[in-house]
Amino acid sequence: MKYRRLGRSDLEVSEISLGSWLTYGASVDSAQARACVHTAFEVGINLIDTANIYGHGAAESFLGDVLSGLDRSSYVLATKLFFPMTDTDRGLSAAQIAKQIDASLTRLRTDHVDLYQCHRYDPDTPLEETMEALTEVVRQGKARSIGFSEWTAPQVEAALAVPGVERFVSSQPRYSMLWRKPEAEVFPLCEPEGIGNIVWSPLAQGVLTGKYRPGSPPPAGSRAADPSVAHWMGDWPKDDVLTAVQRLVPIAADAGLTMAQLALAWVLRRPVVSSAIIGATRPEQIIGNAAASGVVLSADVLAAVDGALHGVVD
Repeated sequence: MKYRRLGRSDLEVSEISLGSWLTYGASVDSAQARACVHTAFEVGINLIDTANIYGHGAAESFLGDVLSGLDRSSYVLATKLFFPMTDTDRGLSAAQIAKQIDASLTRLRTDHVDLYQCHRYDPDTPLEETMEALTEVVRQGKARSIGFSEWTAPQVEAALAVPGVERFVSSQPRYSMLWRKPEAEVFPLCEPEGIGNIVWSPLAQGVLTGKYRPGSPPPAGSRAADPSVAHWMGDWPKDDVLTAVQRLVPIAADAGLTMAQLALAWVLRRPVVSSAIIGATRPEQIIGNAAASGVVLSADVLAAVDGALHGVVD
């Protein structure tokens, strides 16, 4: 496993990180989930990403249990807040930040997180209030660094202009071969500002593994086959996208990679990307995905990827 510094922070994170959205504390059996976390550590993954909204606290509680007893300095723990935890608890107000960080720390069974992230931008709270409250969290020792997820470039610029507050060190955007929007404005802003990107959905909800075939029903046990989570797939399982993705199969094979490894190496080709979050339901998925760390794709492979996906990229 290779490691990269997260922006200008003092955090060294593994190129592949383990996420817990829709999985741990939710759809994955507890014993299997524990096996996944232990395997992640065995292959060198040190960044664990979660959020208070995942399972309405269940993911954090699961991680608090499975991580208890481990050397706290051996892993980097990241969580988030913004989405409604109750009818009245949501957003990025000072009161909510103070309340939600304490609730997350209790569930995670730790006195601090390494990275506390704004899950989305809150238009209903003055930005200065949010940044000052996050700064207080850092000064109290409850978080080492702060970040954001899915903010626009102007929103980030405004946050960086607030005087006397902690600076963001991380961005968590959706990014994959099929979703390249961060390349337009967010990445160019992050690089000079020393903000590292921890990208989510680098496999496009599993579409880039090639397991979904055009004109065929989704494989049993896959995310697209589960009515409770299939809606998160969006338009990616459409036949034109799936047909284009199948054109990647020989490209990956010629490069000696699995489809997932090709997709992960593709997002990691950019220095501004510090880590790629994977979701895993089985330990063998983690072992295979971790092997993408350190892979360097040739210019010919990158050009072939662009040619294969022409017309279906956002």
